[in-house]
Amino acid sequence: MKVLLFGKNGQLGWELQRSLAPLGDLLALDRYDQHYCGDLSNPRGVAETVRALRPDVIVNAAAYTAVDKAESENEAAHIINAVAPGTLAEEAKRCGAWLVHYSTDYVFDGSGDKPWQEDDQVSPLNVYGQTKLAGEQAIQASDCRHLIFRTSWVYAARGNNFAKTMLRLAQERQQLSVINDQIGTPTGAELLADVSAHAICRALKTPEVAGLYHLTAAGETSWYDYAHLVFDYARTAGLELKTDKQSVSAIPTSAYQTPAKRPLNSRLNTEKLKTVFDLQLPAWQLGVERMLSELYSK
Repeated sequence: MKVLLFGKNGQLGWELQRSLAPLGDLLALDRYDQHYCGDLSNPRGVAETVRALRPDVIVNAAAYTAVDKAESENEAAHIINAVAPGTLAEEAKRCGAWLVHYSTDYVFDGSGDKPWQEDDQVSPLNVYGQTKLAGEQAIQASDCRHLIFRTSWVYAARGNNFAKTMLRLAQERQQLSVINDQIGTPTGAELLADVSAHAICRALKTPEVAGLYHLTAAGETSWYDYAHLVFDYARTAGLELKTDKQSVSAIPTSAYQTPAKRPLNSRLNTEKLKTVFDLQLPAWQLGVERMLSELYSK
């Protein structure tokens, strides 16, 4: 089996290289590849890559993820997040390949306090969410065999993430303010990659599992409580922080203005995924603590 991966050097793409390697002949590309076009800002080049390689499975871990910058670079975000996935879907349909693609909780408006289900009404608040939704819809309209995984609050030991940022700031400042009214689930790229490999194996045997799924770790938290877990771990590991527990303030989203609006409710209901693929998903704390252990344990 031939697997073609786009976005190999991102947080998710890096983990997918590990999880997909046992499935067959894996070719992983990034936007700077010298032999094939792996740059999703060039949909025509990406199409030529698929036609040349004729993979059995295409995994798209590339995306325009600069949420605030997308407000002013909406054309670039649209090409990478909407046009290119649609192109990949058309080429997957042409060569009979499966397409695996990743989307986001930002397709919802963040209202209410219940976890979003796959068939709930979508209404993105920002350009990033709008372009990711357009990518989903283009894939679905192509009628290719596909798996779309919506996820949230993705992190990894590789690259930048919320936990690293909080620890850096806590080592520099005596006081911090962290948003406490956005609720979601920190989800490790490692978990996404492992579940993706499992789902691909199942899909190849039972094609009727094709479709859209929500995929996150179990449980929920706020950015404020997430930060406290990170600080508690750091203190246990012996890291010196200038910020003590009493100096971390909880603030509402309205007190921290950004170019792009963020949803308050980023909870995703994962029951469909667990049922179809016979999975149990680990608590979000386990993945975060494992990542922190990899980075900071002596």
